[in-house]
Amino acid sequence: MSFDYDLFVIGGGSGGVRAARVAAGDTGAKVALAEEDRYGGTCVIRGCVPKKLMVFASEYSGMVEDAQSYGWDIQPGAFNWDAFKGKLHAELDRLEGIYRNILKNNGVESFDQRAIVVDPHTVELADGTRKTAKHILVATGGWPTVPDFPGSDLAITSNEIFHLDELPQKMLIVGGGYIACEFAGIMNGLGVEVTQYYRGAQILRGFDDEARGLVSEEMCQNGIDLHLGTNVLEMRKEGEQIRVKATNGDENLFDQVMYATGRNPNSTGLGLEALGVELGRKGEVKVDQHSQTGVPSIYAIGDVTDRVNLTPVAIREGMAFVETVFKGNPTSPDHDLIPTAIFTQPEMGTVGLSEEEAAEQEPVEVYATSFKPMQQSFAGRSARVLMKLIVSKATRKVLGCHIVAPGAGEMIQLAGIAVKMGATKEDFDRTVAVHPTMSEELVTMKQPVRSA
Repeated sequence: MSFDYDLFVIGGGSGGVRAARVAAGDTGAKVALAEEDRYGGTCVIRGCVPKKLMVFASEYSGMVEDAQSYGWDIQPGAFNWDAFKGKLHAELDRLEGIYRNILKNNGVESFDQRAIVVDPHTVELADGTRKTAKHILVATGGWPTVPDFPGSDLAITSNEIFHLDELPQKMLIVGGGYIACEFAGIMNGLGVEVTQYYRGAQILRGFDDEARGLVSEEMCQNGIDLHLGTNVLEMRKEGEQIRVKATNGDENLFDQVMYATGRNPNSTGLGLEALGVELGRKGEVKVDQHSQTGVPSIYAIGDVTDRVNLTPVAIREGMAFVETVFKGNPTSPDHDLIPTAIFTQPEMGTVGLSEEEAAEQEPVEVYATSFKPMQQSFAGRSARVLMKLIVSKATRKVLGCHIVAPGAGEMIQLAGIAVKMGATKEDFDRTVAVHPTMSEELVTMKQPVRSA
C-alpha cells in the first residue's frame, strides 16, 4: 500500500519538530507536520524560554542593591514592562522562525492548521484535506487547567502571563508546583506585590523536603506572602479588581489571579479513542516502552503521554522513536536519573532520589551543608544555600544530589553526569575542590549529618 508520507507528525513543539527533522534529514523519509498554533510549542512560545527571560529580568532589582554594597554608585530605576515585553516577543518570533526553517531545510512539509486522526493511517486537516501516512506521531503537548469554581473564568494561566497589557500591582498566584513558585519569584522581583496560595502543607511536592523547605523560607524572606493549606473558594469582579475569598477566611482584592495548579495532556478531539488508542484518566496517551500506542501505526511522545513532562525528555523520546521506527534500532527513552532545575528564587537543582524516597528503599547516609554564600553575604544578604548528597550505605553510590543556590541549574547539569555514571561518595571525595565556589562543598563534606 502506498502512502502520501512515511511519517505525519501532529504537533510542532520541541519533540515533534525533532522527530520530524531527524526522520526526514537522517533517513530520507517523506515527512509532514501539522501545527495549529505556533511552532516551538509550550517550551519556546509559552514556557521555559520566555519564563527564563522573565527570571533574568526579575533578578536585576536585587543586583542594583548588591552592586551598591560592592562600591558601585548605581541607583535603582523603574522596570519598563512594555519595553521588556516587546523585546521578549521579538525573540520568540525569531525562535519560531528558526523552528520553521529547521523543518523546511530538512524537507518536512508543514501545515499551519489543526489535524486529527481519522483512521490508523489517515489524518484530516482543518480545511478538510486528508493525508495518509505509514506512521503517525502525536506530539501535541499539554495545556494548563483551571478547576471549576465560582468565578474561575477570571483567572489567567501561564499561557497569558507573557501577554499582560500591564504589570499588576497586587497579584495572587494559586498553586505550589514549580510553575507557581517560579512565577511568584518572577513577579515579586519585578515589583509586584505577590500572594501565593497552596492547598498542601509545603510547596514543591515530590521534591526533597529539606530543599523545598529552604526554597519556601527564602521565598517568604524575599517578600512573597505565602499561605499554605489555603485554597480559593470563589472569585468575583469588583471594579477593575478581583475579590478572592479563601478557605482560611481571608478576603482580598487583587489585580490579577494566576492559576498554576496542573496541566492536562492535549489529546481532546484528536479522534484517538475512536480508533482504539487508550487514554488515561487525565487524557494521557498510553504508550509502551517504544512510545507505541495500542494501534501499531500510531505513536506518541512528550507531554501528551504524561510520562516525564520536560522538553529535553520529549526531544529524547522523539529521537528514540526515529531510531526505533526509521533506523531499525529499537530504542527506549531513558527516564532514569533526569537532572532538573526549578527556576525559583532561590534556584533549585535536583537529580536522583530525595532523602525521603531513598530512605524508603534502603539505608542511606545524608551529607548536607547550608551556609551564606560569599557574594550575597558580603552584600549584607541573609540568604542561605543548600548542598546535599544522599548516599547508599551498602554501595556508597550517590543516589541523589540536591542544590538550592544561585546557579543551581548549571551546577546540577554537571553533578547529574556523575550521578548518572554511578559515582560513589568516595568518587566525589577524591575530586579536588574548586575554591572559592559554592559547589566545592559537594566534594568537601566528610561526615554524614544523619542516617535514614
